[in-house]
Amino acid sequence: MGKDVIIACDFSGAEHVLQFLDQFTDVKPFVKIGMELFYAEGPSIVRQIKERGHKVFLDLKLHDIPNTVKKAMKVLSELDVDICNLHAAGTTAMMQAALEGLTRPDGSRPKLIAVTQLTSTDQQSMERDLLINQPIDEVVMHYAKTAQNAGLDGIVCSPLEAGKVHAVCGEGFLTVTPGVRFADGATEDQKRVMTPAQAKQIGSDYIVVGRPITAAQDPVAAYRRCVEDFCD
Repeated sequence: MGKDVIIACDFSGAEHVLQFLDQFTDVKPFVKIGMELFYAEGPSIVRQIKERGHKVFLDLKLHDIPNTVKKAMKVLSELDVDICNLHAAGTTAMMQAALEGLTRPDGSRPKLIAVTQLTSTDQQSMERDLLINQPIDEVVMHYAKTAQNAGLDGIVCSPLEAGKVHAVCGEGFLTVTPGVRFADGATEDQKRVMTPAQAKQIGSDYIVVGRPITAAQDPVAAYRRCVEDFCD
């Protein structure tokens, strides 16, 4: 599977995201639709972006009782997204139920990946707020292996952990990594970060890049810089 850059389209509404995507006249980037945009516009924004020819990662991070997640995933499976996700902390039963709901009658389904620990979480906050005292790398590896055993396609993790995940779960287990910034950019609220070139070297399959592209003076040039650093 080839590497790809996913643009995090964290906009407040359809007008803003479509204006942003209009700038990409000769390429159709893979885009991530997160909670803000989805909650503002609903399923219609997914359909509009898919109709424009973009691949879509629907980033809603489901986490609820297994039956509720199963029913929600059945609805999401009808949107023809390419990737969707949930929290690995929801347990094996929830992840397996999600797969059942996501699988269409013909057996096809989007790829399903699990969030391990958010890239805004560090060791100190994990211990203080979540009462998880193991090293964060061990926690992420455990969540990754649990997700793989549940039948998922991969995980969301920091690029710092991508190589270790492949060592534990195999090269075919996808690593989708936010927390990617240019070396000359601000890290903002992300704590565990890498550059696109570093993420490539360590083994990320997909990088998710938001503000370094969406807030750039020339978003298309920033996107191309990411692609050159990560994919080429």
